[in-house]
Amino acid sequence: MISPTATGTCGPGLYIERVDVSEPASISTGIAARYATALFGLAEDAKSINALEADVATLAAALAESSDFADLITSPIYGRDESEAAVAAIGKGAGLSDITTNTLRLMAQKRRLFILPALLVVLRDKIADHKGQVTAEVASAKPLTKDLEKKLAKTLKDAVGKDVTLNATVDETLIGGLIVKVGSRMIDTSIRSKLNTLQNTMKEVG
Repeated sequence: MISPTATGTCGPGLYIERVDVSEPASISTGIAARYATALFGLAEDAKSINALEADVATLAAALAESSDFADLITSPIYGRDESEAAVAAIGKGAGLSDITTNTLRLMAQKRRLFILPALLVVLRDKIADHKGQVTAEVASAKPLTKDLEKKLAKTLKDAVGKDVTLNATVDETLIGGLIVKVGSRMIDTSIRSKLNTLQNTMKEVG
């Protein structure tokens, strides 16, 4: 279990660096990856991957639905102790596992809550890989129906040769179609993308 008072390590041989929040996104992603590796390792040792998967879904939904929670992880006005108390309360109220809650408390003390969205992405990938699956990030102009989700999952499974878990989000700026990312592969069928390409072509001609 991760202690919220730990000074730098997060599990045997795993070290979480102190990096200023203003540093490049690539460094933030690296920090998220290290926290995710530590958290996943602890969950794996405790044979609680299913609980971790449920925690990831709960936190993703909270970020999408609660502006207060989103503000908590990004605003600099909250102090370390205040942030830690808040995520501890959230963890208890949402029924998160002790491992996940203590990780959030550690992140609050290290002022690393801003990496939570990236952390969830990495954890999804690790959990999917553990279960012999891959995760597809799907953005659409409107929410996908259950029937469309099933058809898309089957199409992607045929393409990648593995079971595919969809992480679907709504992007209202899309005019139509889908933007699907599986690992490093991007599949863009949106009309906006086609319009942007056409617009760029017209600029080149002009």
